[in-house]
Amino acid sequence: MEISKAEMASAATAANSAASSSPVDLRGGEILVKALQAENVKYIWGYPGGAVLHIYDAFFKQDTIQHVLVRHEQAAVHAADGYARATGDVGVALVTSGPGLTNAVTGIATAYMDSIPMVIISGQVPTAAIGLDAFQECDTVGITRPIVKHNFLVKDARDMALIMKKAFHIARSGRPGPVVVDVPKDVSFNKVPYHGYPETVEMRSYNPVRKGHSGQIRKALQLLMAAKRPYIYTGGGVLLSNASAELRQLVDMLGYPVTNTLMGLGAYPATDPKFLGMLGMHGTWEANNAMQHSDVLLAVGARFDDRVIGNPKHFAQNERKIIHIDIDPSSISKRVKVDVPIVGDVKDVLIELIAMIKESGLKPDSHALGAWWSTIDGWRQRDCMKYDSENTEVIKPQKVIQTLYNLTKDADAYVTSDVGQHQMWAAQYYKFNEPRRWINSGGLGTMGVGIPYAMGIKLAKPESEVFCVTGEGSVQMCIQELSTCLQYNTPIKILSLNNRYLGMVRQWQEIEYSGRYSHSYMDALPDFVKLAEAYGHVGMLIERPEDVEPALREARKLKDRTVFMDFRTDPTENVFPMVQAGKGITEMLLSPEDL
Repeated sequence: MEISKAEMASAATAANSAASSSPVDLRGGEILVKALQAENVKYIWGYPGGAVLHIYDAFFKQDTIQHVLVRHEQAAVHAADGYARATGDVGVALVTSGPGLTNAVTGIATAYMDSIPMVIISGQVPTAAIGLDAFQECDTVGITRPIVKHNFLVKDARDMALIMKKAFHIARSGRPGPVVVDVPKDVSFNKVPYHGYPETVEMRSYNPVRKGHSGQIRKALQLLMAAKRPYIYTGGGVLLSNASAELRQLVDMLGYPVTNTLMGLGAYPATDPKFLGMLGMHGTWEANNAMQHSDVLLAVGARFDDRVIGNPKHFAQNERKIIHIDIDPSSISKRVKVDVPIVGDVKDVLIELIAMIKESGLKPDSHALGAWWSTIDGWRQRDCMKYDSENTEVIKPQKVIQTLYNLTKDADAYVTSDVGQHQMWAAQYYKFNEPRRWINSGGLGTMGVGIPYAMGIKLAKPESEVFCVTGEGSVQMCIQELSTCLQYNTPIKILSLNNRYLGMVRQWQEIEYSGRYSHSYMDALPDFVKLAEAYGHVGMLIERPEDVEPALREARKLKDRTVFMDFRTDPTENVFPMVQAGKGITEMLLSPEDL
């Protein structure tokens, strides 16, 4: 059910109508639903249980928000998370108390690590029973405190509207993140006067900075213009701030090389010559070398995490000036000391920086920049992404991704992934030219997110093609959501790169543990074709390289069906380039010959 903007506006107006008339008595659950309507929520993913039945009863009485019944609470949060990543809106999930909440914890932690705006509503036992080990009770606030931006326990239904307003404000502002609202059963049942949904909210203890310090931005400008070997390193913060257009304008103005992290792919077009590819543990030779040998580094919405810079001591060997733009002051100089910190919203800071460049009339050192590009072109000649692409005996996983890209590069397509080798191959070989098209779990590395992400996106973007790149290990963690895909008509296309191993574990065991493959091989895999068919979908088994493209073409033709493609890929293939644990980012393995 697609809700029109007019209907949503009407719902928001209705939610606030009480503000200009005498208050009406509503139950806490009804106030919660009115809050969601006022926030223009279109979809909520959830699973009912005893503690949230009053909330579900309130949902039954409205028709502006579509509730999606998942098959596991973890998938509810993942689906809402995928929706938020693709749209930029706040994702919303609803779970019951006790095991409902604990099942949701993995999804909450996943969103927290990647700074995704979400509101998770959880049921709780009645207030009088809290702390008495009641049936399906757990300490929701205590359990989730380390993995949320904030959480609330609603103790009085009269506080419901204001708490929900705060929850959405906190989730979407500053550095985004998940907020949990824990609602005891009696609070959702009690009737109280409803005075309308607050139009604004002020929180004395929470005032995130948006505008960067102009003096610091001017210092950054001077460093950038004096640079001999400049480099622009960007992360997921560019996407979260919707600053891709500003980043592209800055890079094009300066002509400097640019890289994206795994979470930042699509912020700058992957097909542009100024893009050096993804950097980090499985980044390109040229991207990592430029990072190490630059003299001025502009970090934009990135956090210098361990998968990007490798060993910090190795990274610190080369002198460089670092400018760091981030909305979160705690991320600056957390792992790497920076020279010019700029705390502020990425979009706002880039707009001011671009304006300063135009006003200053300063130009980059063209001679030095030309020499820098010559050095980079030398690194590029190594062709670190080369693999046995002409193999006719076995399906190479990289070939599957390249074929998918070639078929969909001009289409309105989204790609989700689970976690493992297939995730890295998708990031390496699918060239993302637009933001919010690559949806994966970066910080937490959560297996099982692929299908829920895809079905959340397909609900939000029904006219778009949505592909889930997964492996036979990851996909089984939330495979029950194939049932949800059928019920809610979200026809996604699943590409399982089935190598019969937990591939990334096997790769590390081969390289680091002398080939001792401890529990990384799967001996009892299901027949995925039959399993897909049992869920009411289309299953395909692809075993020969020459059948890869025809299978993908056939799957795309089946626009109204979910298709599970079981690609039997080379079980010995490893992800290269690779930086081993404890090594520096330029100490890379580029091929099997380096082992």
